[in-house]
Amino acid sequence: MTFSSFLRIHWAACRALVVLTVLLGLVYPLFIWLVAQIPGLHDKAEGSIVTVGGKPVGSRLVGQLFTDAAGNPLPQYFQSRPSAAGNGYEPLSTGASNLGPENMSLLNQVCSRSVAVGKLERVDGSRPFCTDGGVGAVLAVIGPRDARGAVTHPTRVVSVNEPCQTTAAPFLVSYQGVRVECAKDGEDYSIGQRVPIRGAAPANPVVPADAVTASGSGLDPNISVAYADLQVARVARARRVSPDQVRDVLAQFRTGRALGFFGEPCVNVLLLNLQLDRRYPVTG
Repeated sequence: MTFSSFLRIHWAACRALVVLTVLLGLVYPLFIWLVAQIPGLHDKAEGSIVTVGGKPVGSRLVGQLFTDAAGNPLPQYFQSRPSAAGNGYEPLSTGASNLGPENMSLLNQVCSRSVAVGKLERVDGSRPFCTDGGVGAVLAVIGPRDARGAVTHPTRVVSVNEPCQTTAAPFLVSYQGVRVECAKDGEDYSIGQRVPIRGAAPANPVVPADAVTASGSGLDPNISVAYADLQVARVARARRVSPDQVRDVLAQFRTGRALGFFGEPCVNVLLLNLQLDRRYPVTG
């Protein structure tokens, strides 16, 4: 390569660098900023911040906790769905738990949350494949296997999520004629075939799915209408008003499907709680 060719190539590269820097580093960000100033878009671009008395209290677009210093739900407030973003609803840590549907940890989370919500709302918190104690109803079945890997004649059965130290007896007495044991700390039951037990819980649990699972972003500010309806009685008791009064406020913040067919009807928890504070403040 001659020196003149070398200069031409690098001069072309420098010109491309300058042009792209101006277009993508200056013109494009300025264009996006100008678009964000359009009425109807400006509030969203600024984070849709909600203020009370001139002080920011949250965002319409990001969920948040309504709990006391110890993490216990405040009874006068509707509760948001769980979050796996950092310590909860952290925009810089947005994301899901990445636990698959057959993951034991996910099942235990769902079961424990369902029991907790059931106690809080005074309803049946049971759900399929969960024990009454709020863990996954899963057995490790040990014994000879067939060609497909299924245990043919169980010789030992262990309730893997129920440690002996925390339960008097496993959730199931026997499985295929073999007595069920509770798990012992330090023992490895990976040799056993995992068998989930559906149990006697209703196919459609009282506690809805969004009350026990986090959203994909971990920032969802909304809950389902079913989860909101479940909380009405508790909130009404805490605010010393009738359930119908709370439902009247709730109806103001129910939104339908986007464009009429995307997603499901939902309720914005922050806006609902703020309106309840205005209409029916907790005193004493």
